[in-house]
Amino acid sequence: MKEIGAYLKETRMSHGVSLEEASDDLKIPSSQLDHIESGNTRAFKDIYELKSFVLEYAKYLGVNLEQITDEFNDFLFEKTSRISLADIQEARKKMDGEEVSEKKIVSPYTKLPKPKKNYGPVVLVILGIVLFFLLLYLLFFVLGNQEANQTEELCGSEVEVMRL
Repeated sequence: MKEIGAYLKETRMSHGVSLEEASDDLKIPSSQLDHIESGNTRAFKDIYELKSFVLEYAKYLGVNLEQITDEFNDFLFEKTSRISLADIQEARKKMDGEEVSEKKIVSPYTKLPKPKKNYGPVVLVILGIVLFFLLLYLLFFVLGNQEANQTEELCGSEVEVMRL
């Protein structure tokens, strides 16, 4: 990566472009461009971000993108081929906080899916509210029927009193 960074820095300087000017044009922080030029790969959150910035920077400088892509892929292969299986498992344990099975080994450079959100409590609250309103409706319905029955009974007894 240092060779790629040095090549990009040399190209930028030969074009007479300052780091700040390139940063403003690309909307990439100048510190990130400086890290690319110095070969500091640890300054990036993942390898995909680094590759994206390198290719965007190379395109901006007008260098051969195929050559840069090939060199970056060679760098990536050299770096990842030196990672032992134990190192990958250890990185996975740190990321997950749990044991890693032999069958499920993922590179530490791979983004893991975000955990699914737990909607259980929200569903229970909504269900509780619906049940509360259903009980209120039933309560008013029963009380309303009782009052109607009492009114009918009173009306019925008045009719009998009138007959007498």
